[in-house]
Amino acid sequence: VQVVESGGGLVQPGESLRLSCAASGSIFSINHMGWYRQAPGLQRELVARISSAGITNYADSAKGRFTISRPYAQNTVYLQMDSLKPEDTAAYYCYAEAKENSRARSYIMYWGQGTQVTVSS
Repeated sequence: VQVVESGGGLVQPGESLRLSCAASGSIFSINHMGWYRQAPGLQRELVARISSAGITNYADSAKGRFTISRPYAQNTVYLQMDSLKPEDTAAYYCYAEAKENSRARSYIMYWGQGTQVTVSS
């Protein structure tokens, strides 16, 4: 299973970015997909996630500003980030909880390589 993100970049405070992530390869099913972020010197933290049923969870810092979506519960997930702040600066990592076949007993988290988001004036 491969997970590939795109959409990071440098923006000014108050601007928006949309991150995209696609999982591909040998996939039987995917449960959650989501985004973590990690700033220098800090632990990786969950930003948002969405289940195959469309249930979403957000970090308190993301509520009201970020929106995660997963069209038709497929293998692509988006993170719309509005009203960005300097403290949102981090490497953003997408993940997919996937089973490669029907015999798999549990879901495995697969990670992307990360995409950098920098918010600075």
